[in-house]
Amino acid sequence: MATPRHRTALGASYVVTTKCWQGRRAFQVPEIAKVLVRTMIHYRERNVYLLHEFVVMPDHLHLLLTPSATTSLEKAVQFIKGGSSHAIHEQRGNKMQIWQEGFHDWTIRDVDDWQSKVEYIRMNPVRARLADKPQDWPYSSASCRFILDPVPNRYLHFASGAKAPIFPAHSPGLKPRPPEENQA
Repeated sequence: MATPRHRTALGASYVVTTKCWQGRRAFQVPEIAKVLVRTMIHYRERNVYLLHEFVVMPDHLHLLLTPSATTSLEKAVQFIKGGSSHAIHEQRGNKMQIWQEGFHDWTIRDVDDWQSKVEYIRMNPVRARLADKPQDWPYSSASCRFILDPVPNRYLHFASGAKAPIFPAHSPGLKPRPPEENQA
């Protein structure tokens, strides 16, 4: 059976969760967690995606990102998982399996959805009793140790309480229609 493809809407932001192979707690080792963080920052700096929030937990990763116009969600996650695996193997001198296959994603719908997902990501180490406060967890964007990207304008536009439009999934060969002028 083929693995289902993730829907990707141009300019949309996503919460991604991916787990370690067989529930291993690979990222409880600080050097390995640091490699993952460096990898995420590296690809952010290469403009593969905008990185808004993240938390590296002992056995999984949550992140909020916006793929670039030339990068699919799958490719962005592949860069993170593949890049971190490669760097970990090089550093540790072994080839242990790091990541479980695939990932779960959630398309951010509007500013309220954005805020609830940010809260969820930031509070993850507190709920897991790994830290007393979100900013105490060193492998998280809540620690304020990392340069991150701001909320995209597409979500800020809807901060007044109006719901963001649901954009159709990007389909090869299909082009979205431009918005009609003079819409009420």
